[in-house]
Amino acid sequence: MTLKITPLTATIGALVEGISLAEPLQSEQQAAINSALLQYQVLFFRNQPITPHQQHAFAKSFGDLHVHPIYPNLAPELEEIMLLDNDGDHPPDNAKWHTDVTFIDTPPTGTILSGKLIPPVGGDTLFATGIAAFEALSKPLQQFLLGLKAEHNFLKSFAQPRYHYKGQGDKKALWEAAVKKNPPVIHPLVRTHPESGRKALFLSQSHLTRIVDLHQAESDALLGFLFAHATKPEFTLRWKWQPDDLAFWDNRVTQHYGVADYLPNRRIMHRATILGDKPY
Repeated sequence: MTLKITPLTATIGALVEGISLAEPLQSEQQAAINSALLQYQVLFFRNQPITPHQQHAFAKSFGDLHVHPIYPNLAPELEEIMLLDNDGDHPPDNAKWHTDVTFIDTPPTGTILSGKLIPPVGGDTLFATGIAAFEALSKPLQQFLLGLKAEHNFLKSFAQPRYHYKGQGDKKALWEAAVKKNPPVIHPLVRTHPESGRKALFLSQSHLTRIVDLHQAESDALLGFLFAHATKPEFTLRWKWQPDDLAFWDNRVTQHYGVADYLPNRRIMHRATILGDKPY
């Protein structure tokens, strides 16, 4: 069956219909999803009541999966499927614009998020395209940014042992092991998409700490401008979740923001992240 793909804005996002993600992907379906992801950067699938094992299989068909060093997983045999379970007693700690797991040398290619328990109101996710944001800048500023590198630091989001949710045992020891395993890394401020060749702002307020080529005051001023510019309404969309929705985004060229406006209600999501390559 041919997939029906409907764009949601002029710059980012599409709704994909005509497929059940609970079934193994056919080669033609996978090629169509890859092509759509390349064009629209984030894809949405309605009414996909998949199990964690089916989500794992779907994500694994696009590459090896990342195991997060902090957040809990669903089960030992599903360590790549991350559990995001938040309510008034356990509020989210990442309610800001970010790109997933930029604190490693090879940040994820993509993220697949499945909505399991959706609050009666709120809990939307916003997405922003780094491609459109970069292309809207003046040519002189584009050229200046192309030569810059930025530090991404695990500790910016996970600064204390209390943020370590997964596993048993001493939380401080587990957190210290995660810190040791994830020292600061350097990525380009502007990333080239390895398939399309298009350039995108590569930003994450969760982990990006400074532009290493600039003085701190210069870095702070430029990052403040870029963080605001990259999330202007014309580069974004807002997705209102329904139960069993699934979103698949290109983590190389997008940011997202899970809005924490649903508390004290509960929101449960299952996440898989597909390992990527070194940004350039």
